[in-house]
Amino acid sequence: MTTLQGQSVELSRIRRAAIIEAQQGGMLQEDIARHLGVSPGRISQMKKAGSAEPEHRAPTGPTGPRPSVLVQRALPTPPATRASRSLYLTEAEQQGLVPERKMLFVGQEPASEHVALGLRTEPGDSVIARRKMFWANDVPVRISTSYFRVDVGENTRLDGEGFVLPTLQSAIEDLGHRFGHAVETLTARPATPYEADLLDIPGEWVVQVLRVSYSTEDVPIHALETICAASRHTFPIGQAVGGDQF
Repeated sequence: MTTLQGQSVELSRIRRAAIIEAQQGGMLQEDIARHLGVSPGRISQMKKAGSAEPEHRAPTGPTGPRPSVLVQRALPTPPATRASRSLYLTEAEQQGLVPERKMLFVGQEPASEHVALGLRTEPGDSVIARRKMFWANDVPVRISTSYFRVDVGENTRLDGEGFVLPTLQSAIEDLGHRFGHAVETLTARPATPYEADLLDIPGEWVVQVLRVSYSTEDVPIHALETICAASRHTFPIGQAVGGDQF
């Protein structure tokens, strides 16, 4: 039920973001309604529904401006941290923050161009996606999605519901893969309407960190895309030491 609720919330937000993008592109509400086969009034309801707070985070008292938070996202990530039960939970707790995470979606979806390039597949081809949302001190800070080629993860724990226990790393190694190397690309860009809505950062930028891990056989095993609210992160750069992880 929790997984389905998260998927419903995300689908609602995706639909809302698509409506907003169409309107920003000059499309009239009546035209959007005609394409979707609904009434113009229903379009307004869809926009409102997509902007609602998730049930598990409904405010319990007076609302006001969100407190500012600053989360460190180490580049590269220390191996001991990456090998922990949760990279984010470990990093946030070390910084004295109260972290929270929630699985939003697990399933197959079309690969974007940069994910397809990393996984050596074609844009639009199906890939397995595991999308999570992260908060620090009740403030949304990140959206993180693990992508896997279908021929690597289908019918394994990598496409199962919920969080992979004890770690995603162990599930990958259980399939017989061994880490060879990784390529990490950082991009700063304006947030999409969907990202701005989910992270509550209207008009702000995000930092997109794409880490693609390859096996010792040079097979692209895991593409991890992390969308960070730029105003809520710092990125300390350190020297890589020791072995790494997928």
